[in-house]
Amino acid sequence: MVDRAEQRRVRAEEADALLQLLLAKACDALGVPTEGVALVAVGGYGREELSPYSDLDVMLVHSEGYPRIDELAAQIWYPLWDSRTKLDHSVRTLADAQQAAAADDRVALGLLDARHVAGDSHLTLQLRSVLMADWRRTAKSRLPGLAQACRDRASTVGELAHLAEPDLKEAYGGLRDAVVLRALVASWLVDVPHPVVERARRDLLEVRDALHEVAGRATDRLVADLAGEVAAAIGLSGRDELLRHVYATGRTLAHVCDVSWRRVESLMTKPPRSRRRQRTGGPLLLALDEGVGQHEGEVVLMPDARPERDAVLGLRAAAVAADRELVLSPAVCGRLALKAADLPDPWPGEARRLLCALLGAGSGLLEVWEGLDQAGYISRLLPEWDAVRFRPPQSAIHRFTVDRHLLETCVEASSMVRDVRRPDLLLVAALLHDLGKAVDGDHSVTGAAIAAKVARRFGFSEQDADVITLLVRQHLMLAQVATRRDLEDPMTVDMVAGIVRTTEALDLLEALTYADARAAGPAASSPWRMRLVGELCRRVRGELSGGGEGMWNDAPPIPVPVLHQVVGVGRLGVTVSDHHGDLRVNVAVPDQVGTLSTVAAVLAVERLAVRSAVITAVEGLGISQWTVAGSPPDPVRLRDRLAVALRDSTDVVRRLAARDSAAPRVASRVDLLPDASETATVLQVRAHDRPALLYDVTAAIAATGADIRSAHVSTLGAECVDVFYLTDSHGAPLEPEDARTTAKSVLDRLTF
Repeated sequence: MVDRAEQRRVRAEEADALLQLLLAKACDALGVPTEGVALVAVGGYGREELSPYSDLDVMLVHSEGYPRIDELAAQIWYPLWDSRTKLDHSVRTLADAQQAAAADDRVALGLLDARHVAGDSHLTLQLRSVLMADWRRTAKSRLPGLAQACRDRASTVGELAHLAEPDLKEAYGGLRDAVVLRALVASWLVDVPHPVVERARRDLLEVRDALHEVAGRATDRLVADLAGEVAAAIGLSGRDELLRHVYATGRTLAHVCDVSWRRVESLMTKPPRSRRRQRTGGPLLLALDEGVGQHEGEVVLMPDARPERDAVLGLRAAAVAADRELVLSPAVCGRLALKAADLPDPWPGEARRLLCALLGAGSGLLEVWEGLDQAGYISRLLPEWDAVRFRPPQSAIHRFTVDRHLLETCVEASSMVRDVRRPDLLLVAALLHDLGKAVDGDHSVTGAAIAAKVARRFGFSEQDADVITLLVRQHLMLAQVATRRDLEDPMTVDMVAGIVRTTEALDLLEALTYADARAAGPAASSPWRMRLVGELCRRVRGELSGGGEGMWNDAPPIPVPVLHQVVGVGRLGVTVSDHHGDLRVNVAVPDQVGTLSTVAAVLAVERLAVRSAVITAVEGLGISQWTVAGSPPDPVRLRDRLAVALRDSTDVVRRLAARDSAAPRVASRVDLLPDASETATVLQVRAHDRPALLYDVTAAIAATGADIRSAHVSTLGAECVDVFYLTDSHGAPLEPEDARTTAKSVLDRLTF
């Protein structure tokens, strides 16, 4: 095996020997001393990283008043030019070098790697000391500009991990960024995993050396025509394996850059040390969720958190970080990968909900997932992920690697979660839909088999797993039929209707089709293609709408034994029980307008997160069964708190408002479903989950005087899909104007 690192070092040594000879000859010929003048290698040459066709980047440094410096420089440069050596040269005093570094970040970065070659070594040492001191002194003011330059370059050139013909140097996550990370290390301002960066940099240098050898010239662009030969030169089986290697390396460097720049940004915006921190001497932690906190812009684990005991802690931390668009601490990612307890098979409901919350977080998903993936935690959650990690796209219409495409599809799908009844099924299908590309054969067919197994391991019911499997198996069908078949032909519509069978499945498949196409790129999501898909779905929906599938029905009654347990305590009753691993809280309160919002407020103040609820009215009592997450409450204490709040809810509402004040208000949907019931007005609410959400909805309804006869409350991932059956004081459906007023009241409450 060729030792290219040794070859790079030998090239640098040969260049050093040549320059040493040229300087000695020039000084002898001109009769000038070697004291007060030095040849210094900078940039890649300074790092002894000369690829076969690299330039020599050399600076002739001299003291003030050194004699005949221009003649000396000419006698060094001309022989190099005559030998066709590519040369990037400069002649500077120490002051000149300082000024050049201060004026240009690229010059400053190159000079950080200054290495003595020939002449006065004390002058080189002085140069290095001055420049390094200047860099550390000014780094805090210079780093924002350097960060912006990196972002601009990424926008112009693209990301190394996603380019079909990547630029090994200039692309984001390439050699240029590795140099920037070395400069961050030198600044002493932020921690950078230096060994990780050095390994990745050496891997990219290995590929670039082979690329120079194969191309016979200096180039950093790994074009398709040369990729096969480059792969063979470094011992890889072909272009795909080479690209996966380059993508993995680029992804590692890009992730380190992302984390490092986030830390720089936090450093720039960090307020002065608070009195509390000065008094305690410790870092301030902001609690975000059970076992999860925030410290200096990163999501961390609380001191008492034990991932080896709490199997869902990793997903909880990830979901919180993604939802708030924060970075998950690299130390936490590593700890989770090494020490987190394994999730059981099948997963518990809370783990499944947190996964869907993570997938539905929008763009916040990408960096959090990447951090966990780099650490190895994703492989523990989803072993099937390894097969598609860094896998190059096989179609020109795809702009991302297969794994990144799956995440981008989740990001696109997250914008449509309020357009479907089961956002959790949409998001999981988005994550899984191309896993079959790692297996020979039709990836839709092979992927469906993988998705069926994974969905059941995630703990979905057989019915839900079948829907996910259908979505993965048919994720290309709508686009193919819409663009290849006659939409006017009834058989086209009948065929699609026979495959999807329900409007709910059609809604999910349409949303997945849009998300998949937008994630793939402009060629796949052209307005023409998307318009045809929409028209096909409109026709199929019309065909299915007569099926009478009944999306919403009145809430099923709470089981009689549970009702008796609650009512047996008296007119106000509370029981707490475990039901197949879920925490159930059953409540009976006097049935009157506003009591449900009070119960919701008390549960929220008690830090019980509502996952689902069934609410109904029986014989003058409001009976509710809540499935919640959190520490099991003492039912007597909870009943006493409810009794106080029912008499006067001022204190509980104030405490809830204080807790919820920092929660962002995300756009919500409030719809009236006119055909859902003949005996009640049906109001559907789709919103991003937060502690006070259910209280806000029920309080807004109560404020209009409407009575909640029954309700379905569901939390699917980070999204709530709640349906309320409303009546007036006489038990009749609301008048149309009153119904619209109630819907507006709820929407206004959720928006402001």
